[in-house]
Amino acid sequence: MAEQRIRFTAEGGRRIAWASSGSGPPLVLSGFWMSHLELNWRDPRFRAYVETLGRHRTVIRYDLPGTGLSADGPLPEGDLDEEVAALAAVVDAAGAERVDLFAGSSGAPIGVAFAAAHPERVRRLSFYGGYVSGTAIADERSRKAIVGLVRDHWGLGSRALADVFIPSAGAAEREAFVEFQRRASSADRAAASLEAVYRFDVSDRLDQVPPGAVVLHRRHDRAIPFERGRELAAGLPDATFVALEGDDHFPWFGDPEALLSASLEVLGVEDGAAPLPGRAPEAERGTAADPRSAPSDPGDLTRRETEVLTLIAAGLSDREIAERLVLSPHTVHRHVANVRTKLGLPTRAAAVAAATKRGLL
Repeated sequence: MAEQRIRFTAEGGRRIAWASSGSGPPLVLSGFWMSHLELNWRDPRFRAYVETLGRHRTVIRYDLPGTGLSADGPLPEGDLDEEVAALAAVVDAAGAERVDLFAGSSGAPIGVAFAAAHPERVRRLSFYGGYVSGTAIADERSRKAIVGLVRDHWGLGSRALADVFIPSAGAAEREAFVEFQRRASSADRAAASLEAVYRFDVSDRLDQVPPGAVVLHRRHDRAIPFERGRELAAGLPDATFVALEGDDHFPWFGDPEALLSASLEVLGVEDGAAPLPGRAPEAERGTAADPRSAPSDPGDLTRRETEVLTLIAAGLSDREIAERLVLSPHTVHRHVANVRTKLGLPTRAAAVAAATKRGLL
């Protein structure tokens, strides 16, 4: 895939760096308290994650004002209205009238505020590892302690954050992340960015967001507790909450394929998340996939519909299928309807016979 293109725009006297890669309709990634467009792109995991999205969308990323390549201005203050203006400036600079928005981590409150202020500019909206109020992430004593550690002892602080953000990473990857953080930001800017994370609060804007958002969250996320994601979904109009397994906060660590699959599902892209470079398919890793899920005679069913038929025949409910395949219940209902229509199945009991005939059981 072609290299990313980095450009700059301005808003309110602040310079904002943004990048684009991939092709297709625009998808804006908003989030994570510390980013650096150039350094992130050199990370093989991160780049593979973005390039997978880029097979289906033009991926637009930006460094928040006061951070990364946008760090020549004042320290981050956590003013949501200013963050919304910055995001709007990036969308304008990209020449996009409407965008799909994937808002992760501390980008979630910014995404909420942007969608509330500019609902006409958001086509599809999804959140990952997000929250409503920063004060609910941890108690006040813990928040002050980590900010103080980052400000006064950035070396130790960066290591503590590595333990929180990427617990599944090996020693070499943790050291690389520690080095990234220290190269991406000074201690003062890192501390100010973290304070901004805790300052964000969109509890009074949730009901202004267009209905139908999807909220993704890993069950054992160490940075943003699982309950915070569920709280976000509960407060948004007609939102769908998708629970994912894992304890890493960054989506490109842990099991990125599951997260990519769910993310692409939100975007209306099915079966688009091929295994990332350097990672074997699930069946080869001996995890979720079963070789029997590949039909001997696929007929007119898609691969996803074949998976759904197999799970129907195994006795799983639509809700259980949604959890197993990391899909929304609405999408599972649609797949079930398609399977029954294509195969002329009047009941779920008939699905067992159909699955047996196709060699799926």
